[in-house]
Amino acid sequence: MTAATIAKERALVMGVGAVRSMTGIEQAQTGPMAVSGPGGATPQGVELRHLRYFVAVADAGTFTHAAERMFIAQPTLSQQIRRLEEMVGTPLLQRRREGVRLTDAGAVLLEESRTVLSLIDHGVSRTRQAAGLDRPRLRFVLPPYLPEALAVGVASRLRVAAAAASVDVAWMETALDGEFSPVRQRRADAGLGWLAAAGEALPGPLEVMSLGDFEPDVWLPPDHRAASRGVISLGELAGMDVIHGPRRFSTAIYDAWLAVMRAANPRFDFTDPPFRRSLPMTLAFVATASRPTAVLTGPQHRIVGRPAPTGPRPAAGAAGMVRARAEGCPFAATASLVWSADLPRQLQQVLFDTADSITL
Repeated sequence: MTAATIAKERALVMGVGAVRSMTGIEQAQTGPMAVSGPGGATPQGVELRHLRYFVAVADAGTFTHAAERMFIAQPTLSQQIRRLEEMVGTPLLQRRREGVRLTDAGAVLLEESRTVLSLIDHGVSRTRQAAGLDRPRLRFVLPPYLPEALAVGVASRLRVAAAAASVDVAWMETALDGEFSPVRQRRADAGLGWLAAAGEALPGPLEVMSLGDFEPDVWLPPDHRAASRGVISLGELAGMDVIHGPRRFSTAIYDAWLAVMRAANPRFDFTDPPFRRSLPMTLAFVATASRPTAVLTGPQHRIVGRPAPTGPRPAAGAAGMVRARAEGCPFAATASLVWSADLPRQLQQVLFDTADSITL
């Protein structure tokens, strides 16, 4: 990053002013940011560029890839990260042959850095919009691992509604927790996520529109007694090993469904999948397990109008695993559009129009 670019970035920050409501950081000033050091000292020097470099390394996984993305020399990037660690007073990254790994302190700073940078960028964008230099922008979170029909349906209709209102959409692919923290913390304006129960109250200031209730698939070994009928009771499922998760992908759903299972078996726990991005690979491994094992997916199918299994030969997947449903729909999640209640009316109208046009 050139000196001119750094000076320009600082000037933009001065136009935005103080940034408030940050978790763990009260405000980002236009000059270097004070960081408490050993012995109570507060050395000056942490700047936005240091945070951008740090986030780039954490996202890329290696200094080489991060340097390429930031268009700077790798030695310069390494030097800046070392300088940041000196100013903070603790290691932030563990450097390994296969790449970097965040320390506990680094994980905290990464979350805070994302918040700071997002607020700064959003503040600059709104400043430019007020000056008539940019169109309004909606920062929308679309988490990974959503059912394809749901994700495509919402994304395509949101693009149409936004284009009609002359609004740009900035897509953010990241996980949403049960409290929709990226939206609450102003790192995003809105998102598509799951509520563990219909009508569930959300912490303010958030608004929500429901798009329908969904349930998961349950994949069973072909020789399980429930496989032939395509439906398994909660009691039968609670007596098996069940692959589901990991929890961080959807904390609200994970915790709600775990509570359902523990109502049938108080000692029950889910097992993380061996392959987090490939259901066929997970099914292939589960098919050869030494104990009766099932795979519980995330929400996949809209409950209303989904036909009940009628034939003796339900759909089979990898290694002959059989797809079934949980009897009585004990696992359910409500797909919802969630946004900040203080969004400008124009952006809220785009979300209303999107929800009204969705038919899944």
